[in-house]
Amino acid sequence: MAFAAPRRWLPRSMASRVYLIIFVGLMLAQGLSFALMFYERNESATTTMFDTVEHEVGASVAILDRLPSAERASWLGRLQRDNYRFMLGPGQPGIPLATQSAREVTRRIEKEVGPGYRVQGDTISTAPQRYQVHFTLHDGSPLTLEIDPRGVPPIAQWLPIVLVLQLLLLLVCTWLAVRLVARPLAQLAQAAEAMTPTADGPRMSEEGPVEVARAAIAFNTMQERIVRHLKERLHILASISHDLQTPITRMLLRAESLEEGEERQKILGDLHEMEHLVREGVAYARSAHGGAEVPVRMDVKAFLESLVFDYQDIGKDVTLVESIGGAATIRRQALRRVLGNLIDNAIKYGGAAEVSAWRSEEGAMCVAVCDRGPGIPDNQLDQVLQPFYRMEGSRNRDTGGAGLGLAIATQLTRAIGGSLRLSNRQGGGLTAIVTLP
Repeated sequence: MAFAAPRRWLPRSMASRVYLIIFVGLMLAQGLSFALMFYERNESATTTMFDTVEHEVGASVAILDRLPSAERASWLGRLQRDNYRFMLGPGQPGIPLATQSAREVTRRIEKEVGPGYRVQGDTISTAPQRYQVHFTLHDGSPLTLEIDPRGVPPIAQWLPIVLVLQLLLLLVCTWLAVRLVARPLAQLAQAAEAMTPTADGPRMSEEGPVEVARAAIAFNTMQERIVRHLKERLHILASISHDLQTPITRMLLRAESLEEGEERQKILGDLHEMEHLVREGVAYARSAHGGAEVPVRMDVKAFLESLVFDYQDIGKDVTLVESIGGAATIRRQALRRVLGNLIDNAIKYGGAAEVSAWRSEEGAMCVAVCDRGPGIPDNQLDQVLQPFYRMEGSRNRDTGGAGLGLAIATQLTRAIGGSLRLSNRQGGGLTAIVTLP
C-alpha cells in the first residue's frame, strides 16, 4: 500500500502539525462560542431594549398627555434618553418605515399606549437610520418621538481584551502540550542517531508518562541487545583471527624449509596473504574499542606535523598543506591509526598524500587526507567503507588488500565519536575527511 504524500500546506515536523491542529481546533471552538454568545447577548439586549422603550415611552406619553400644555416643554429634557427624545409638534415629513426593527418598535409602542393616540411612524433618515413616531394627545396636540437607534454593543468593552488574553493563554498551553508530547520523540531520534555499532550509545531516561517510559525501556533494551550481538561477533572474529596466527606461523616455518622453487614461492605468498588478512581481522575487531582510550589535550598542529614527518623520514611523499593552531582534546592513538590508514591508502593508490586541518562553522575539527589517484566511482563511495569490500580493479595480490583498511578507519572514527566521509576531488583523486566534535 502506497503512502499518500503529505499536503504541501502542512508543516513538515510532527510537533508543528500537532500544534497547528490543536490551535486551529481551539480557535474554531473559541470563535464558535464567542459567536453564539454574541448572538445570544444581542438578541437579549434587543428584546430588553424593546421592552424598555415600550414601557418607558408609554409612561412618558401618559405623563405628557396629563400635563397642562404650558408645562410639557419643561418635561421634555427629563423624559429624554440616549437613543430617543420627545418633541412638541408634528415633526418632520418622512417616508414609510424601512426596517423591521423600526416597525417592531412602532408596533409595540402603539400596543402599549393604545389606539386613542393614533400612532404613526415615518423614516426621516436611512443613513444613519433615524425615524419618528407621531402621537395625537387627547387635547389634539401633536407629539413626536424621534428615535436614533444607535448601535449599543451587546457585550462589555473589556470582553475583547479578555478574548485576546484567552487566545494568548491558548497559544502558551498548546505550545507546552505539543512540546511535552514531541520532546520524547526528539530524544528517541537523538538517541538512535547517537547509537553506533562500536560504542554504547546514550541511554534514554525511563522516567515520565507510562507510554514514554515503556518506549524508552524498549529502546534501551534494543540498544543493549544490538551492542551485545555486535560485540559477540567482533569477539568471534578476533578470536578466530588470533587463533589462526599460530598454524599460519607453523606453515610458514615448514614452507621455508622446502627446497627453492616456484612452488615454494607460491606457498609462501599465499601464507603471507593469509597472515596479512588475519592481522587485518584482528585490527578490525580491536578498532571497536577505540573509544576506550582516554582523551588527552594536545597541540593539533604538532600532532599532524609529527605524523607527516614520520612518513617523510621513510621517504614517503606526504605533506601538511594546512593546519589549525591551539590545543584540542582527542584520542591520540585512535586518531593516529585512522589517519595512518587513510595516508597509506592515498600513497598506495595516488603515490602521495596531502594532509590539511581546519575547524567547521560548528566548531568541529576536520582533518582531510587527499590524493591524486584514480578516485572512486560515486556509487561506490559508501560501499568501500564496508568490511571486506574491494573494488574490482584492486583484486590482485600486488595492489589489492583485505578490504579492511577503510572499514577499520570508519569503525575507529565512530568509536571516538567522529565521522568519516569520502568524496572525489576536482581534477581527479580522492578526499577523505575525518570530522571530530
